[in-house]
Amino acid sequence: MIVVESNTVAYLYLSGKFTAAAEALLQREPEWTAPSLWRSEFRNILAGYVRRNMLTFEQACSLQAEAESLLQGFEFEVHSREVMELVRDSECSAYDCEFVALAERLGAKLVTMDKKVLKAFPKRAISLVA
Repeated sequence: MIVVESNTVAYLYLSGKFTAAAEALLQREPEWTAPSLWRSEFRNILAGYVRRNMLTFEQACSLQAEAESLLQGFEFEVHSREVMELVRDSECSAYDCEFVALAERLGAKLVTMDKKVLKAFPKRAISLVA
């Protein structure tokens, strides 16, 4: 099991530079998990695509449903104190620290492309691409 941040989910469903890497990751590590926050962040990514006319409303809703299906049963709430401790000890946002907190609780790696997270948490966070 790995923890994935919202952009990693987006790379899987929205064709782009890192889609092949996300697909390969899913084949290697089929159990993806995330804090519940991922849903809102992914919705926001999809909203940007809809507003730029890169997706229709129906396509965005369909992708959200597919992603929710992938992570069904593997979404968790995180403890605020744990998140705030990570915020205190890093330069990362509370949003990013939710993913780190979950990875720490599960003893799992967090897959991300966020350079700040990768630098702040090198023992827990790994890059989607080498």
